[in-house]
Amino acid sequence: MPKATIDNVAELAGVSIKTVSRVVNNEPNVREATRDKVNQAIAELNYRPNQSARNLASHRSRLIGLIYDDPSAYEIPSAGYVIRMQQGSLQACRSANYELLIHPCNFNNKSVTAELRSLIEHVRPAGIVLAAPLSNMSKIVRAIEDTGTPFVPLSPGKKKSKQYAVATNDREISAEMTRYLASLGHQRIAFIKGNPLHKAVDNRYPGYKDGLEQSGLPFSEKLVEQGDNSIRSGEECAAKLLKGKRRPTAIFAANDDMAAGVIRVADRLGIDVPGELSVAGCDDIALAQQIYPALTTIRQPLSRMAEQAASALIGDAQKRSSKQGVDVIPGTLQLRESTGPAPE
Repeated sequence: MPKATIDNVAELAGVSIKTVSRVVNNEPNVREATRDKVNQAIAELNYRPNQSARNLASHRSRLIGLIYDDPSAYEIPSAGYVIRMQQGSLQACRSANYELLIHPCNFNNKSVTAELRSLIEHVRPAGIVLAAPLSNMSKIVRAIEDTGTPFVPLSPGKKKSKQYAVATNDREISAEMTRYLASLGHQRIAFIKGNPLHKAVDNRYPGYKDGLEQSGLPFSEKLVEQGDNSIRSGEECAAKLLKGKRRPTAIFAANDDMAAGVIRVADRLGIDVPGELSVAGCDDIALAQQIYPALTTIRQPLSRMAEQAASALIGDAQKRSSKQGVDVIPGTLQLRESTGPAPE
């Protein structure tokens, strides 16, 4: 059976070829009844647009790029956050007949800016979803800005920005987690800070302090340690926090990897979790449910954030209204077995 053409679709739907093109490209100002007729004809004929022709016609690929921090560069790679961003971005792209290009990059690589410029020049994406922590690194942002390509940063670490961005409520939800631990009777709640280069992660520390104040608990620098987002640093910080006589009864780590390190140290020291020590993290990566006990944490709405960012880029490319400001999609507490009432 010969492959269906745009002429076949137009004839079956009883519309012009231009109207079919507008529906296929998801352009505005097409009546819903007409759009439905064209989509029905497309489905009936199993029509597939010629992607190369569409790219040449528009001089810009119908492509959204998702650029993110390469998980393989870390101590224990975790691809869970990448998968969730892919899911959200794909949802937006598929509904608009766009394709998604994923590209991991190591921000510590000296040639990363040249790598990004070369990639953008080669594929000419309609827009880029830029994941954290790349979204708050000036050299990465400048490299993309220099190409003139529209982009939307995810979790750039700033609440106010001239650049449209999509973020989550890191500070507010971290305060909520701290209040939750306080509601269990914990009065000595420690905190492990994350890598200061990750601005969104850095916002969780003031959230912890907010939560203490809101719970009527004093802040103590002795209950705070500096980590770097790795399991190893979580272990090192936990060893310091748990060596004293007046050790904390709860430890809140700025990410799940460090929280996993805390649980490992508690196990080695014979400290029962959660009987003697409650442990909480942030991000809700796959590891959070794989360790024992399963980790109480904060789920980042990465899929929804990426979908919102990709949708905004597609809308801008199709000459719809450009978005401004920062859209905040709230995180949620995931209460599991690693937290419990404070020991008497």
